[in-house]
Amino acid sequence: MSTARKTKATPDPTASAPATGEQLVGYYREMLLMRRFEERAGQMYGMGLIGGFCHLYIGQEAVVVGLEHAIRPDDYVITSYRDHAHMLARGMDPKGVMAELTGRAGGYSKGKGGSMHMFSAKRRFFGGHGIVAAQVPLGAGLAFAAKYRDQGQVCLTFFGEGAANQGQVYESFNMASLWKLPVVFVVENNQYAMGTSIARAKAGLEFYRRGEAFGISGAMADGMDVLAMKAAGDQAVAHCRSGEGPYLLEARTYRYRGHSMSDPAKYRSREEVAKMRSERDPIDQLRVRLLEGGHADEAALKEIDRDVKAIVAEAAEFAQQSPEPDPSELYTDILAGG
Repeated sequence: MSTARKTKATPDPTASAPATGEQLVGYYREMLLMRRFEERAGQMYGMGLIGGFCHLYIGQEAVVVGLEHAIRPDDYVITSYRDHAHMLARGMDPKGVMAELTGRAGGYSKGKGGSMHMFSAKRRFFGGHGIVAAQVPLGAGLAFAAKYRDQGQVCLTFFGEGAANQGQVYESFNMASLWKLPVVFVVENNQYAMGTSIARAKAGLEFYRRGEAFGISGAMADGMDVLAMKAAGDQAVAHCRSGEGPYLLEARTYRYRGHSMSDPAKYRSREEVAKMRSERDPIDQLRVRLLEGGHADEAALKEIDRDVKAIVAEAAEFAQQSPEPDPSELYTDILAGG
């Protein structure tokens, strides 16, 4: 008799988590901080203040905010190189994040990691990884540690739809399912893998079903709606925390900017991006919900925007004033004592 586990039925992708007015305002503030931070990072990159690679998260803010509110502070998070918003969601200081972008000593990796390689053990954020899909087996490893220690933690492991074709992803699926690891694999499907539309490069566009062969339950959620992401995250995390093993969650989202700052994004029309911005923007949608629900008025939302801009301006100033790393830092953080 077969002992294979059956995957559960896919829930309604349009489901929304209940939220109070105060919670909605909090979600709005967090997403707006991410948006303004990334906009400023893009400006500083253009001015030559940020070097190397820089991948912006503009348009995808609802994904990470919704899922962050579905986990605990002691849970683990690991992601790819499009990582600045994930750090802010975890409560990392915008000044330290921006300082790392500018390669300064005040950054989270002492100016040695840059955009793609920041972490904070205190905040349970383990990167920031530049190699496509490299974080997926590492996320499974964090989940293994959580299960071994038996402290009830889960690990959110983010990767893009482009990374979903990498072999190490499926090796991780296999081990995670075999050992029933508490890991939520999150596919941030922003429609374009570097410069290629998913329709041209992917055999099968329902990424949440790619774990079925391994007995992994999955679901798809609207990545442009923070409440839909919160609802999907609640279900995924509850599944993992109850000992039922891994879960595969696909967030259908959209990035407004190029793959990185060096990408002119000529592979799609301006009209396509403008249409998504005008009809599906996650921040604008929540703004309308706040106003129509009487949870905030125009004056309150303008005050939030002023506060957020002040935080980002302070972070940018700190990043430019922080000293560069001492040359001796080239020889630190290389070896760990046994």
